Amino acid sequence: MSDCLFCKIAGGEIPAGIVYEDDDMIAFKDISPVAPVHVLFIPKKHIESLDTLSSEDAALAGKILFKAAEYARKEGLAEDGYRVINNIGKNGGQTVFHMHFHLIGGRACTWPPG
Repeated sequence: MSDCLFCKIAGGEIPAGIVYEDDDMIAFKDISPVAPVHVLFIPKKHIESLDTLSSEDAALAGKILFKAAEYARKEGLAEDGYRVINNIGKNGGQTVFHMHFHLIGGRACTWPPG
């Protein structure tokens, strides 16, 4: 999608602090981190939100979550814990309408989140 910020990052048009990339997905540091570790995991394919995820893309969503957990372990977050967040729609707090998952860790997370 030509006007999508995350599509531009995934396509290499906009620089980002990339921490992981493969043919299907990319992960990069959030530009406004809320924790010592704050990384976004996105599919390279434009999918607006988890709510619009098709059955054909279910494995991709699973892969993204698997890679987020793998990265959290690599960063030493697993022992103390971390949070993975997916905001859906305006009332869910989604501001970029390209499905993405926030990995947040390195500090205690509070509940409720917002």
